[in-house]
Amino acid sequence: MKRALLVVDVQNEYFSGRLPIIHPQGHLSNILRVMDAAAKRDVPCVVIQHTFSQPDKPFFQRDTPEWELHPEVRERPHSLWVEKTLPGSFTGTELESWLRQQNIDTVAIAGYMTHMCCDTTARQAVHRGFNVEFLSDATGTLPLDNSAGQVTAEELQRAILCAQQMLLSEVLSTDIWCNQIGA
Repeated sequence: MKRALLVVDVQNEYFSGRLPIIHPQGHLSNILRVMDAAAKRDVPCVVIQHTFSQPDKPFFQRDTPEWELHPEVRERPHSLWVEKTLPGSFTGTELESWLRQQNIDTVAIAGYMTHMCCDTTARQAVHRGFNVEFLSDATGTLPLDNSAGQVTAEELQRAILCAQQMLLSEVLSTDIWCNQIGA
């Protein structure tokens, strides 16, 4: 098994912007922990950043403070930076070709939002033949309230993790993942 860590959209929008991530507790600390563990064990780390190209979208607009990567993520080493414009990190990016060039067969998913970009990226990875490790406490989400209904952040996180574990990913905690890579 040769793995890479994908750190999806850990941008200021989720801290000081319109989409504050509230669940689970410690999500950012766990993301930083897996990044540090990956660096220690020479596991390639891919940092992914979302950009909306449509000017009418209220978030992820290039060169705004909220669009920027969280400073603690930006300061950590990474092997590749990928900019994406849709929820899936593989769509219209170099991610798949880079992973194949590195002979990566397994990707670990950390970042935001569990139910959107992390879930989509994990599903895309599976469809492309990669094994997926979905980090349960190094991903995060927020409550939703829209015309389809309401769901708490806890309910949403649990539902996505259960769906991922069913047929797509191996859902792991930060502790278990770090132990598996020997960090």
